[in-house]
Amino acid sequence: MLAVLIDADNAQPSITEGLFTEIAKFGVGSVKRIYGDWTSPKLGGWKTILLEHSIQPIQQFRYTTGKNATDSAMIIDAMDLLYARRFTGFCLVSSDSDFTRLASRIREEGLTVYGFGEQKTPKAFVSACDKFVFTELLRSQEDAELTVEKKTANQLKGDTKLVNLLRSAIEAASDDSNWAQLAAVGSNVAKQAPEFDPRNYGYEKLGQLAAATKLFEIDVRVQSDGHYRSIYIRDKRESK
Repeated sequence: MLAVLIDADNAQPSITEGLFTEIAKFGVGSVKRIYGDWTSPKLGGWKTILLEHSIQPIQQFRYTTGKNATDSAMIIDAMDLLYARRFTGFCLVSSDSDFTRLASRIREEGLTVYGFGEQKTPKAFVSACDKFVFTELLRSQEDAELTVEKKTANQLKGDTKLVNLLRSAIEAASDDSNWAQLAAVGSNVAKQAPEFDPRNYGYEKLGQLAAATKLFEIDVRVQSDGHYRSIYIRDKRESK
């Protein structure tokens, strides 16, 4: 079970469909709460969506201008839910660095933290999560104009950070023949870079992205009964 906590001041209603589709990949959001000052007209766009998705609005008045009472309320609730010990993970939806310590504290208890925020989200909060999904990707699922354009092989090869990330993950997961199971590579990549997502480059799957770079070999191995496929990957430099 997952606890989904949304900072209404730092999230857009347009991400909602994509957000819950993404969360469903990780588990069931049994608690869904959104925090904000619902007397403010700025949050009017959320009201219909809350009913459609059974999200519980939590009212938090702004006591003082410039002070974010919403963050404090969300953090207090998160700690209460954490100590209830009913959840396997938390989904924190915000681009605010104030939740960095919260994410770290939840992970210290052995629970998984999934972060969702815009690309402007401070690196500290991104790194504090086990997995971080940029919400621009969630909006692009609903708006064709926001769809991420596929990067070409030359563009991918020129992305030194991406290439080094893939190569180091393959090396860490490889066997004596330098082949690595793609699933293990993906797990290693996630540990190094929680914000990594093939969709940021215009590709749905890690294998598609790796193949598009033209720097890696892909080998699909099928069991003798033909029912199970396992995908392996190797740096082309190791095949020479």
